[in-house]
Amino acid sequence: MPESAPPPRLPKAVSQRLSLYLRFLEELESGQKDTVSSSQLARALGLTAAQVRRDLAYFGQFGFPGVGYKVSNLVREIRRILGTDRVWQVALIGAGNLGTALLRYRGFRKQGFEIAAVFDADPKLEGKAVSGVTIRGVRDLGKVVRETGIKIAILAVPAEAAADAAKRCVEAGVLGILNFAPIRLAVPESVVVHAVDLALQLEQLAFRMRLEGPSTRSRLRARSS
Repeated sequence: MPESAPPPRLPKAVSQRLSLYLRFLEELESGQKDTVSSSQLARALGLTAAQVRRDLAYFGQFGFPGVGYKVSNLVREIRRILGTDRVWQVALIGAGNLGTALLRYRGFRKQGFEIAAVFDADPKLEGKAVSGVTIRGVRDLGKVVRETGIKIAILAVPAEAAADAAKRCVEAGVLGILNFAPIRLAVPESVVVHAVDLALQLEQLAFRMRLEGPSTRSRLRARSS
């Protein structure tokens, strides 16, 4: 039977590719595609078939000789490996422009995440409802998180408010934080933090565009000749 828990020292790139596999497999499943080969997965994601097989082999043997992978079975197994075979309730801290946009995004529920509580430090926002969720004062964060058993929080607050929000989350028992604030958080080792720095991503995009633009490639070729 395939293993559902990740093996020790799993390369981060492998876990990231699992999410890519899942998105593509879900598209196949919605198109009522029954099976898929490692070569088809590889072509769709710009990988090699050997890489796909190695990635999946970290967790067990999912393929069938002469058939490949059964799409619905692989979708189920990858969701189990990623931990998204259940619905995770999420606390959102920050109901400004970014927080409101995240709250209105419909894709979270499909992937197993539901924003169940929203908090903000602005008293003018308290009591307002966005997408059916009432905004509460940040002072209620610890109480609500403890009472509901929420384990994941999204920080969509300014940098100066992030440390306090993270501290409140940790004290309430949150084990995972998705941080949009441009600041490094100091949390216990038991708490997992994933930072999303949008400016950094744009910088990297600009760099890749500059590096891979026609004029740059021409200069690089000229230097190597």
